[in-house]
Amino acid sequence: MTDLRFEPDSGEIERRVEALLFAAAGPLSAAEITRRLPEGADVGGAIAGLRARYQGRGVELECVADRWRFRTAPDLSFMMTEEREEPRRLSKAALETLAIIAYHQPCTRAEVESVRGVSLSRGTLDLLLEMGFVRLRGRRRTPGRPVTYGTTDRFLEHFSLASLYDLPGVQEMKVAGLLDLSIPVGFEVPDPGRGGDDDPDLLTPGEDDGPEFAQDFVGEDGKDG
Repeated sequence: MTDLRFEPDSGEIERRVEALLFAAAGPLSAAEITRRLPEGADVGGAIAGLRARYQGRGVELECVADRWRFRTAPDLSFMMTEEREEPRRLSKAALETLAIIAYHQPCTRAEVESVRGVSLSRGTLDLLLEMGFVRLRGRRRTPGRPVTYGTTDRFLEHFSLASLYDLPGVQEMKVAGLLDLSIPVGFEVPDPGRGGDDDPDLLTPGEDDGPEFAQDFVGEDGKDG
């Protein structure tokens, strides 16, 4: 029987990380892997070794939203194709709304409508929230305290993005034909990573919970009631 008390070398650490990733129900972060390994284990080195070892194989190691998982090599995806009815397909309006939120986050409903040029039905945002692609980001420091929206880790996982910075930039969009080649001078694709949870334009939890306008209640006798 193997003595589990021995000090594992780098090869054994890599082997254990491999086992954890294969057995996990979803992607694992480096911190989650570290908690299951001996203290001082080089998780980064193990992951780098596994990526090199699986490069070009039928199964590859990839990073999604700062978490690691094994997946089928992209060029073999045709083998896994299965035709079936998808009951929750996103409409064109939902895809446009999701794209606007991804690039402009945190943004309000009114800002989404301004970019799209048409009003947004409540059901579109409700669907994106229900599917876990969008989350509430907080209220903005403007009159009315409008709610803002941003994307989630599920959005990154669904579209196989390591981070928001992997969204296509202006050059990629031109090549793909998604932008008119004669776009105005100075046009820039919004930076999807500019608005973190500590965005100064957003209210902090518990900030300014009182009424937006002070009200004085005056009785019939002209005195405060």
